[in-house]
Amino acid sequence: MTFPGRAQTGAGASEAAPSEDTRRGATAHEARTRDDRAGRVDALLTAVARGDQEAFAVLYDETAPMVHGTALRVLRDPDQAAEVTQEVLLEVWRTADRFDPGRGSALAWVATMAHRRAVDRVRAVQSERDRDHRASARDYDRPFDEVAETVVQREDRDRILSCLGTLSDLQRDAVTRAYYGGRTYREVAEDVAASLPTVKSRIRDGLLRLRTCLGMDR
Repeated sequence: MTFPGRAQTGAGASEAAPSEDTRRGATAHEARTRDDRAGRVDALLTAVARGDQEAFAVLYDETAPMVHGTALRVLRDPDQAAEVTQEVLLEVWRTADRFDPGRGSALAWVATMAHRRAVDRVRAVQSERDRDHRASARDYDRPFDEVAETVVQREDRDRILSCLGTLSDLQRDAVTRAYYGGRTYREVAEDVAASLPTVKSRIRDGLLRLRTCLGMDR
């Protein structure tokens, strides 16, 4: 009879816990499997360097999961990781003849390529975000500051609303979004699905009409 929480002895214990020799054997088997795979990929890449398309198809299947996993750990985005995987394997096809077995295994070479390409993608995405941020900052130009100052000074809401009523629907919408909503020209263009020059023109013309209506041209 056995009791909960008490270790078994005898034959049962041997079956429950692998022996040290068994564990060493399993570890040795895993090492041989890794070595066999590395040698297989080395041979495939050598064949790819000679232009062997069938070898590339096998190499693709052999390394794509590893490349995708490497890219995904860096990018944390499955779609971008998939794109990087395609880019890396295309680069492998084009540059297979540059692989130097003396500097490491083909698997390590491909993995390094995948990591480098994923890091480059992260930097490119961040650079694009920075450019968009700078562009948005440049576009943020609260139009005709003198209009805003005069409106605040007069505090004549009814008159403002009356003058807004003289604008076309498109002008009024654009001016309201930019002036009252604090939106940039680019944001207004995205909101109304219009081109940036068109939105700028609407806001400019609308504010000119507001100036006239408010008597600011006198």
